[in-house]
Amino acid sequence: MSITRQLFRLAWPIIGLNVLNVLMLAVDSALCGRLPNSEHVLTAIGFSIQVVFLLMVAMLGLIVGTVALVARAYGGGDTDRLNHLLVQSTMLTVIVGVVVGAAGALTAEQILSLLGATDAVAELGAQYLRPLMVGTPFFYLSLLYAGVLRGVGNTRIPFVCALGANVVNAVLNYGLILGNFGMPALGVTGSAIGTVIAQFTMMLSLILVLRSGAIPNLRLPLRVTNIDRRLAVELYRVGWPAAIDMLVLNAGFLTALGMLGRIDQVTVAAHGLGLRVQALAFVPGLGVGQATGAMVGQALGAGDIERAKKIANASLILCATIMTALGAFFIIAAHPIAGIFDVVPGTPLEEYSVEWMRILGYLMLPASVNIALMGLLQGAGATKLSLRINIWSTILIQIPVSYVLGITLEWGAIGVWLGFPISAVVKAVFSYAVFKQAKWAVTGVRIAPVHVPAEH
Repeated sequence: MSITRQLFRLAWPIIGLNVLNVLMLAVDSALCGRLPNSEHVLTAIGFSIQVVFLLMVAMLGLIVGTVALVARAYGGGDTDRLNHLLVQSTMLTVIVGVVVGAAGALTAEQILSLLGATDAVAELGAQYLRPLMVGTPFFYLSLLYAGVLRGVGNTRIPFVCALGANVVNAVLNYGLILGNFGMPALGVTGSAIGTVIAQFTMMLSLILVLRSGAIPNLRLPLRVTNIDRRLAVELYRVGWPAAIDMLVLNAGFLTALGMLGRIDQVTVAAHGLGLRVQALAFVPGLGVGQATGAMVGQALGAGDIERAKKIANASLILCATIMTALGAFFIIAAHPIAGIFDVVPGTPLEEYSVEWMRILGYLMLPASVNIALMGLLQGAGATKLSLRINIWSTILIQIPVSYVLGITLEWGAIGVWLGFPISAVVKAVFSYAVFKQAKWAVTGVRIAPVHVPAEH
C-alpha cells in the first residue's frame, strides 16, 4: 500500500471524529436555542465554550507529548515503554482533569464575568459550565485515549466510540433540555449533564477497548502507581511548546478582533462568521496533520528517516489538494455560504463576510503547508521548532502587517484580514525550510532534545 493511501486511511476517521466533536457542540446550541430566553442562553454557551477551550491548553500539551512518545515506542517495538506511557499519561490526565475541573467549577461565574459576560449571562453560563467542569476528567481521558490509539495507528475505534457518544448526547440533550421522553426539563444545566454523560460513555468505551487486548501489545491495567517524574518531564517537554503554540495563535486572532472593533462593529460579526466556516474547513487538513504526526513518530521510532520524509511529502500533497479545493469553493461560493447564516443580502455584514471568506480561501494553500509540517514536527517531537516559527510569523508578521494595513494605511477590515494570508505564506516558507534542513529527524524510541541554534 502506498504511503499516501496509508495516510488517508489513518486520517479519515480522525476527520470524522473532529466533525463529531463539532457536531456535539452544535446539537447543544441548536436545542438550547429553543428555550424561551434563547438569546441569553446562546450567548452564555458561547462564553462557556471559550472557557473550555482556554482551559484545554494544559491538556493539549500532555496529548501532543503522549502521542509523539507513544508513536515512537510503537514504531520501535518497545512494548514495555508503550504500556508504561499509557499508565503514566492516564494518571497525569486524571490529575490535570481534576485540578482544571475543580478550578473551573468553583470560579465559573467569575471567569465568565471577566470575559465580559453580563450578570444574567454569567449566571446562565455558570449553570452550563459547572457540570461540564465536573466532567472534565472524562473529557480529557477520552481525548487522551483517542490520541494513544492514533499513535499506534488505530483511528477507527475512537471514531466509532464517538458516533455512539454523539447519539447519547443528542438523546439526553433532547430530553434534559426540553423535558422530552419523560425527563425533567433542566434547560442549560440539562444540556451540560447530557454532554458529560456522553463524554463518560466515550471514555468508558475506550477503556473497555484498551482493557480487552483488542489492540496488540497495548493494555490498560486498572491500578494506581507512582508518577514517573522523568517521563512526566519528557511528556511536557515535548508538549508544552504545542500548548504555547495555541496561545500564540489565539493572541493573533484576539489582536485582530481588537483592531476590527476599532474600525466597525459589524466587521467583528463578519470575522466570527468567517471563523466558524474556517473551523469546519480546516477539519480535513488537521485530520491529515494528526495522522502525519502519528506515522512520522512511528517511522522515527523505527529509525527510518527516509520513510518519515516520504510521509511528510505525501502529507503536503494530500493537505494541499484537499484544502486548495475547499479554498476555491470559498472564493466562488462566498455569497451562498453567507446566506446559510441568514445574512441579509446587500448589507455591510454580507459585504464584509464575503470579503473575509474569500481572503480565507486564498489562505488555504499556505495553511495546508503549515498544517502538514506542523504534524511532522509534532510527530518528531520537535515542537520547539514549530513554536519558534509560529511566534515569528504571528508576532512579527501577522500582527504588525494587520495594524499597518488596517489602521495606519486605513485600509480598514480588509487590511487587517490581509495580515493572515501574508503571515501564512511567510510561515509556510519557514516551515518548509526547517523540513528540508531535517533538524527534526531524531531517531530512536526516546526523543532527544532538539537543539535550536540562537538567531544571529
